[in-house]
Amino acid sequence: MSFSRSRRAFTLVELLVVIAIIGVLVGLLLPAVQAAREAARRMSCSNNFKQLGLSMHNYHSAYNQLPMQSGGTADFTGQSQANVDAAEVPFSNNALELSFLVGLTPFFEQQAVWEQISNPLVDPVSGNIFPPMGPNPRRTLTANGVARYEPWLTNIPSLRCPSDPGVGIPSQGRSNYAGCIGDAVKETSNGAKNQNGTSNGNESDVQASCRGVFVARKNTRFRDILDGLSNTICAGEILTDLGDSDVRTRGVRRTAGPSVWNDVQKCERGRDAERPQFWMSTLPAQIAFYGNAEQRRGYQWALGRPYFTGVSTISPPNNEVCLQVNHINVGNFPPSSRHQGGAHVLMSDGAVKFITDSIEAGNQASKTVQLSGGVPAGSESPYGLWGALGTRASKEVIDEEF
Repeated sequence: MSFSRSRRAFTLVELLVVIAIIGVLVGLLLPAVQAAREAARRMSCSNNFKQLGLSMHNYHSAYNQLPMQSGGTADFTGQSQANVDAAEVPFSNNALELSFLVGLTPFFEQQAVWEQISNPLVDPVSGNIFPPMGPNPRRTLTANGVARYEPWLTNIPSLRCPSDPGVGIPSQGRSNYAGCIGDAVKETSNGAKNQNGTSNGNESDVQASCRGVFVARKNTRFRDILDGLSNTICAGEILTDLGDSDVRTRGVRRTAGPSVWNDVQKCERGRDAERPQFWMSTLPAQIAFYGNAEQRRGYQWALGRPYFTGVSTISPPNNEVCLQVNHINVGNFPPSSRHQGGAHVLMSDGAVKFITDSIEAGNQASKTVQLSGGVPAGSESPYGLWGALGTRASKEVIDEEF
């Protein structure tokens, strides 16, 4: 006697149910996987910042001061222009335009880059020799095509946050970390010196307004941070531009009306109402887009101008960048990041904190602290807890968590 045994198989309905269950599980797990990846990127970003903080402390131990923002070799030769041609290479200098990051390179395992910078370097294009400490880093890609200075074009991994996908030209060596210039605007780009190291007559304005750890063309020591190292921001995280008209990375400048130091929200009216992270395609009166594709936030790690390597503590993180005149001038430069809800800052004691976009920031309609015409010099920050964290010696008491 023979028996036939039928083999049971999935029905179409059962197969569809299994597929639906798998789809639901993938839908549930995918956000968790993405969140885990972002958490890992955020941790790596924080660790890079901690290493930068350790580098600053080691630098201070070695030289009894922090590296200078907008420092370097003064322009005594008249060759301060950024775009020197091949014949001018041997006489070029950086004209006190170097960022604080340049001096830190041997302290965060970039000795090879520092050796190139601190010694004469042959231009591979012309064969001429750049002097030690290099040319003015405010150079165009075209100028580097004529006389190429490799260190200023180097992308240093430890200066990048993994959450920022920006790579390649038109940048010239990106950085996601920038020095804190405080809670004011006036004279924060040039300080009190010209490119040749002589006084520009702005000492009183600098004394009044340049309240951050980093003051352009001036040395700062830990002993100058009277508000306490653990209460004072030393550096902040910034985005680099992706060419998408992001309000945090593309500069918009004042064209008329009040100066940025009297109206720090001046550029806010240029936000796209439907996509507030981006600028309108056509901006309203009194503000305008500034600069070409090479002039974007975080695009030149070696350049000490605030637009490229500076942060202010006026507007909370992830607010818009607003320029007074241009990319080498003053403005409002909030920290920014691609992390959800805030950005990292480095405290002067080396601790890394995550500051939320909703941090208490006082009266955003207030004028900035300045010698005359605004909040009087020596006052507490008008920008609340956020502003107080950015000043080094304004006698504010930080008695709350942030």
